Amino acid sequence: MTREGASAHRNRLVGEKSPYLLQHVGNPVDWHPWGDEAFERARREDKPVFLSIGYATCHWCHVMERESFEDVEVAAVLNERFVSVKVDREERPDVDHIYMSVCLSMNGQGGWPLTIVMTPDGKPFFAGTYFPKHALHGRPGLIDLLQQIDRVWREDRARVLASSEEIARFVREQAERAGDAVREPDPGALEAAFRQYEAGFDARRGGFGNAPKFPSPHILSFLLRWGRRSGDGRATSMAEATLSAMASGGIHDHLGGGFHRYSTDAEWLVPHFEKMLYDQAMLAIAYAEVFQATGGEGHAAAVRDILGYVLRDMTSPEGAFFCAEDADSEGLEGKFYVWRPEEILSVLGPQDGALFCRFYDVTDGGNFHEPHAPQGHSILHAQRGIEAFSRAEVLDPALVASRLAAGRGRLFAVRERRVHPGKDDKILTDWNGLTIAALAKCAVALDEPRYAASASRAADFLLSRMQTPQGRLLHRFRDGDAAIPGNLDDHAFLVWGLLELYGATFDPRWLAEALRINADMLRLFRGEPGILYFTGTDAQGLIARTRETYDGAHPSGNSVAALNLLRLARLTADAALETEGRAVLAASASDLERSATGHTQMLVAFDFALGPSREIVIAGDPSRSDTQALLRVARSVWRPNDVLLLRPPGEAGDLLARLAPFTAGQGPIGGKAAAYVCENYACQAPVADPAELGRMLGP
Repeated sequence: MTREGASAHRNRLVGEKSPYLLQHVGNPVDWHPWGDEAFERARREDKPVFLSIGYATCHWCHVMERESFEDVEVAAVLNERFVSVKVDREERPDVDHIYMSVCLSMNGQGGWPLTIVMTPDGKPFFAGTYFPKHALHGRPGLIDLLQQIDRVWREDRARVLASSEEIARFVREQAERAGDAVREPDPGALEAAFRQYEAGFDARRGGFGNAPKFPSPHILSFLLRWGRRSGDGRATSMAEATLSAMASGGIHDHLGGGFHRYSTDAEWLVPHFEKMLYDQAMLAIAYAEVFQATGGEGHAAAVRDILGYVLRDMTSPEGAFFCAEDADSEGLEGKFYVWRPEEILSVLGPQDGALFCRFYDVTDGGNFHEPHAPQGHSILHAQRGIEAFSRAEVLDPALVASRLAAGRGRLFAVRERRVHPGKDDKILTDWNGLTIAALAKCAVALDEPRYAASASRAADFLLSRMQTPQGRLLHRFRDGDAAIPGNLDDHAFLVWGLLELYGATFDPRWLAEALRINADMLRLFRGEPGILYFTGTDAQGLIARTRETYDGAHPSGNSVAALNLLRLARLTADAALETEGRAVLAASASDLERSATGHTQMLVAFDFALGPSREIVIAGDPSRSDTQALLRVARSVWRPNDVLLLRPPGEAGDLLARLAPFTAGQGPIGGKAAAYVCENYACQAPVADPAELGRMLGP
């Protein structure tokens, strides 16, 4: 996804792999990639560094590029007075985390494109986001800002340096706060978070608060667990209603599958149209869990829809997964996805076309009225379910469902001939880890082995191509090149994926790899007890070493690592791993007190730590019906705090016994597969009867 042919000019980004950086390779701005060369030049020429951070599918990044970075007047100022650096925030999240925290602390808000001006030693003194070329709608113009910053840099250097030093010190102090108030979290944080979500729940439209509305699927996973723990059906109902509303809304791509980034309104109607891999992964997990908790077939259909999109459109030839698809095509956001009634009627005919338009709210006036939107177009969304719509139409619901499904298929084929949004085709270890976890969990929830096969293929790619010869995990792969030392998220998310893959396949090599990468994570990222930093001890020096615990668009590495450590401890009976996991929770206690709703994945880990949890071992040949019968019972009820192992005969069983020594003495009984259930470090007598295992496990 590049526009390299847009200009004969080539700047210093020409050798990069990031699609986002390559988008800017023809800009007249003399961009540098992040690295020593840029900062050495800034020191040599006594210039401030202009840092611009974005990503390939960012709509406002495209706008700022068209307005300013492709403009020769802006480029002249930047090239003369600054050293300009471009960063892909997905490729260098370590850089983005630091300077986004600066923007948030200075302005109270952030976003992309992120605009930072800093000294040649990386200390920032100005931060903002999108700026037009000239002042517009109360937002200052970039040229004016650059000229003012240059004047202050030349005429009031002492004040600039003092300000930059103060900001850098603040960033370091915030990072150092990670070690304060280390203690066992208060179990009341779980209920406190639920009460806050209950107060902000939109009972009519699903979701929380007003516009914009973000999917935040880890919130829904937390609510499902609180509902199970407390017996309060309202928590489960809130999660289910939100997921149902999203599946009906315009945030859902009803033709191609998958979900857009977020809804700009409270109705889930008008999305920001980019599609991110991590959203697909986390939403697939949430839909799978609500299906397991409630049995709603619509949620299973949503899982198939999401994963169908990922496997069709976001899968590399090697079996790993691409990052994202753009919101824009042909210069307009959403153009690829929206329809006029006459387009639908021409494809489906007058009868089926009219039915389709009524169901999906495609009208002459359109429902897509955002600035710069294609006029008279509609976003497909279902205002009513098929049952209610069919009653109003006096039609058979099965017939309506069949006609709509046929219509979606025909319109999808037509849409495929449109100009597609750009695709960011780099492969990131962390987001692939989430997707492996999603595929493996959904393989179990929907009894779909093909999802586990896709997860296994992706895991094999990461473990063979995304590591150095010494075994150091790497962050980014594109165009045959793997690079950039892996961060905490890369390690934690991949361990999560491998754990789910073990649970889906019971191949002990996935558990072995999870333990190995988890050990690397502790070695590289652990500071004081419970502190896991985002960057490793071998990372390039930045102005601070940050610790991320906020569960935002996707969970934090700390939250995922905490749960991984606890699950690995139960799977292997390794008390040291339990201690490590509880230490991460203890180091997050003050975060949970300050903002429980900002740390819902950490609450999921805390829920696991509070228990009760059980270790269930099925000993038997997985190809035999008696073993399969016990596995079906163990998987028949959603019990998120239990862990399940299979002890097969032969080499696989021997490997499992080395990884989880407590399983060494557990085998079939009287020639039949047996189940061993352990809780609180004590195991009950083994059982071979599936019904007896069901009674033992309970609801």
